[in-house]
Amino acid sequence: MTALDLFLTNQFSEALSYLKPRTKESMYHSLTYATILEMQAMMTFDPQDILLAGNMMKEAQSLCQRHRKKSSVTDSFSSLVHRTTMDQFTEEEIHAEVCYAECLLQRAALTFLQDENMVSFIKGGIKVRNSYQTYKELDSLVQSSQYCKGENHRHFEGGVKLGVGAFNLTLSMLPTRILRLLEFVGFSGNKDYGLLQLEEGASGHSFRAVLCVMLLLCYHTFLTFVLGTGNVNIEEAEKLLKPYLKRYPKATYVYMKAAYLSMFGEEDYKPFGDDEVELFRAVPGLKLKIAGKSLPTEKFAIRKARRYLSPHPVSLPIPALEMMYVWNGYAVIGKQRELTDGMLEVITQAEETLGKSPENEYSVDDECLVKLLKGLCLKYLGRVLEAEENFRSISANEKKIKYDHYLIPNALLELALLFMEQSRNEEAVKLLETAKQNYKNYSMESRTHFRIQAAMLQAKSSLENGSRAVISSVSL
Repeated sequence: MTALDLFLTNQFSEALSYLKPRTKESMYHSLTYATILEMQAMMTFDPQDILLAGNMMKEAQSLCQRHRKKSSVTDSFSSLVHRTTMDQFTEEEIHAEVCYAECLLQRAALTFLQDENMVSFIKGGIKVRNSYQTYKELDSLVQSSQYCKGENHRHFEGGVKLGVGAFNLTLSMLPTRILRLLEFVGFSGNKDYGLLQLEEGASGHSFRAVLCVMLLLCYHTFLTFVLGTGNVNIEEAEKLLKPYLKRYPKATYVYMKAAYLSMFGEEDYKPFGDDEVELFRAVPGLKLKIAGKSLPTEKFAIRKARRYLSPHPVSLPIPALEMMYVWNGYAVIGKQRELTDGMLEVITQAEETLGKSPENEYSVDDECLVKLLKGLCLKYLGRVLEAEENFRSISANEKKIKYDHYLIPNALLELALLFMEQSRNEEAVKLLETAKQNYKNYSMESRTHFRIQAAMLQAKSSLENGSRAVISSVSL
C-alpha cells in the first residue's frame, strides 16, 4: 500500500525501489511491482515496456504458483473449495489463488496489447478463462458458511471483488450473440452484481481499492457512453473522484474533463460547474514526470491546451473525439452503426463551423483533424472512396500544418489499413514504410509506431501467403 501511494503521487522510481527487494519472496510485492510496470506499458505503448511488464508478471505468476495449494492430478481447486471444511487451506494459499488469478488476467491484457494475431488471441483467451474460473470459485468461497476471515482478509476479499466485479461488468456489456457463445464455454455476466462488487471493493481498505475506483470511473463516464445508453452517472463519478483528485492531481484527466465540457452547446446544461477555459489553462501547470519521463498522453494534452493560454483563445474543434482516437476508440465505436452515424454528424457539424469561421493559425491543423476523424467514421460505415479522399487530403496539406504533426503519419497509417481491407497490401506497405521512416518527434509517436509495426506484419504476411498460394496453384 505504501508503494501504491508512492506510485499515485508520481514517485515512480521510489515505488519500484521500495518493492524490488522483496519481489522474489513476496507475492504481493511481486504482483504490485509487475502491475506498476504494466500500468507504465499501457500508458506508453512502448514495446520494451510491454515486454518488461510481461516478463515481470510471468515471474509474479510463478511465485504465486509456488504458494498455491498442492493438489493431486485428480483433485482440483474447484472440488476442494466445495468440501464441508476449509481447514485444508492456509491463509497464504488463499491469497496465492487470488494473486494467481490477477496475474493471469493482467498477462492476458498484455498479450492482447503486444500482438493482435490469432495465436495471441487464443493464448490470451485461455488465460482469461482460467482467471475467470478461479475468481468464480473464490467468490463462492467468500460467500460460503465455511469461510473464515484471516488476518489480512481485507486484501484477499478486495482482490476477489476486483476480479469478480470486472468480469461480471465487462461480460454484461457484450452484445447478446457474443455473450451466448461465451456462456456456452462457461462465462456469464451480471451487471448489477459486478457494480456491487466493485463498489464494495472501492469503499474497502484494501490495496486494490483504487483499481476498483478506476474501473467504476471508466464505466460511469466512458463505457456507458460508448457501449451503453449514454446515461452517464456524473454524481457517482464525482463522488469517486473527489478524494483521489485531492491526493493525486494528474494533467490528462483535467484536459479530458475540459474537452468534454467544451463540446456542450451554449444552451446546454454543463455538469460539474467548471469553466472549460480555466480547466484548459490549468493543464500545463499539472505536468509531472514518472521515472524521469513525461507521459505521452500528458504531453499531448499540454500541447493541445496551450492555445487556451492566449487572452482570446481559439477553441479546439472536437477535443473529446480527438482523445477517443488517441485511445483507439473508433475501432470500438465503428462496430455500432448507430453510434458511428452520430459521431459523423458531430464531426460534420464541426467541419461546417470551421468552414464559416475566419482563418487563424490553427485553421489547417483543425481542418485536417476533422478530416482524419471523418475518414474513420466513413470507413466504418463502408463509404470507402470518401474515407480515402479524407485521409489523402491530410497529406496534401502536410506543409501547411503548424502544430499537430502527428496527423500526417496517422493519416498514412489509416489509409494503409483501409487499403489492407481491400487486399491492396503492396500499396499499404509503401504507405506504412513512409509513415515509419519519414516522420519523427510528433505527439504519441511510440503509440503510432506500435500500430504501424502491427499493420506492417499483417500486410507482409498477407502478401507472403498470397505468393505461396500462386506458387502452389502453378505447381498443381
